Amino acid sequence: MDTEQSRRPTLDTVARAVGVSRATVSNAYNRPNQLSAGLRTRILEVADRLGYLGPDPVARSLATRKSAAVAFMLPSGLSSAFSDPALTIMLDALAATVDGRDHALVLLPGDETGGPRPESVARAQADVAVAYSLPDSAPALTAVRQRRLPMVVVDQPASGGTARVELDDFGGTQAVGRYLTELGHRDFGVISLTLHPDGRSGPAEPQRRTGSPFRVTRERMSGYVDALASVGIAAETVPVWEAVTSGREYGRTGARWLLQQSPRPTALLCMSDELALGALQAARDAGLSVPEDVSVVGFDDTPAAGVADPPLTTVRQPLVEKGRLAGELALTLLDGGRPSRPVRLDVDLVVRASSAAPIR
Repeated sequence: MDTEQSRRPTLDTVARAVGVSRATVSNAYNRPNQLSAGLRTRILEVADRLGYLGPDPVARSLATRKSAAVAFMLPSGLSSAFSDPALTIMLDALAATVDGRDHALVLLPGDETGGPRPESVARAQADVAVAYSLPDSAPALTAVRQRRLPMVVVDQPASGGTARVELDDFGGTQAVGRYLTELGHRDFGVISLTLHPDGRSGPAEPQRRTGSPFRVTRERMSGYVDALASVGIAAETVPVWEAVTSGREYGRTGARWLLQQSPRPTALLCMSDELALGALQAARDAGLSVPEDVSVVGFDDTPAAGVADPPLTTVRQPLVEKGRLAGELALTLLDGGRPSRPVRLDVDLVVRASSAAPIR
C-alpha cells in the first residue's frame, strides 16, 4: 500500500512537515515578500529535502487563468533574427530581467509578413507581449489587440497606448551625416534597412524613401537627409540600396552596387553595423582602401564594430539598457501596471578608423 513518502510530494506534504498552512507554502513560491526571509528559507529547505519541486505551472495557469509568461515577437525567423548581434545583446538583457522574477519568455518567430503569424499569437501561453522591430501593419499586432494583451514595443512599430522603448534614431544618423559633411564629404551612398511594405533588396526608388513601414528606417533616413540637406545635397541625388534584413551579405551586395555609381561615393552610410561590415568587405573586393578611398559608418556599436579592420565608426546605442528597460516594463504590465510614457534613449557617435576626410 502506498504511503505519503512513496508518493509524489505536494504543497500539503510540505505544509505538514513545516507546520504551517498550505497558503504559507504557496506564498513562499508566489509571494515571497509576504514571508520573513527565515521562514521562506526553512520552507524551501524542507521542500528540497522532500523532493517537492514547486507548484505545478500547468495547474497554476488553469487556476489563475494566467501563465505569467512574456511573448517576444520577432520580425523574422530564428536563424535570421539571431544572426543580428544587436538583437541578441538586447534580448539577453531582457531575458535576464524577466527570468530574475521567475517569469518565462516565449519566443514567437516571424515570417514573410514581418512578424509572427496571428495564429501563433492567439495560441501563445503569455500574459504580455513584447513587439520587437515589427512593421506598423504587422498582422500579429491585430492578434495582440484581439486578446487584449498589454504590450511593450521595442524600437517599432509606432503604436499608441503601449509601453515603448526606442532610440533617438533621427539624432544618431543626423550626427553621422554632419560629422562626414564637416570632414568634406559630398558624394554619399546609403545602405538602408528595408523601405518597402513587402520587403525586398535592391536600389531604392526616390519616391519610396520616406514611406517605409518601419519607424526606425523612416527616422534614420530622415536624419541622413537632414544632415546632407544642410550642405545643399538633395536627397534624390543620393543613391540608396535597401536590404531586406540587417545581414553582412546584404551590406556587401549593396555596397558593390553603390561603389559602381557615378560619381562614386566617398562615404557609405549604413543603417546597422552588420550592413557596414559587409560594406567593408565590398570595398576590399573592389580594391579600395578604407578610409582613404571610401569612409564606411554603421549604427549599433556591437562588439564586432570595435575589432573590425579597420575599426568601425558607428552610432552607439545602449543595447543592454534597452533590453533591461523593456523587461522591466513587461514585468510592470504583468503586475497590472499601466503603460508609462515612451522611453527614448540617447545615442552617441563613436569615431574610429573607418572614416576620414576624402582625398581630393
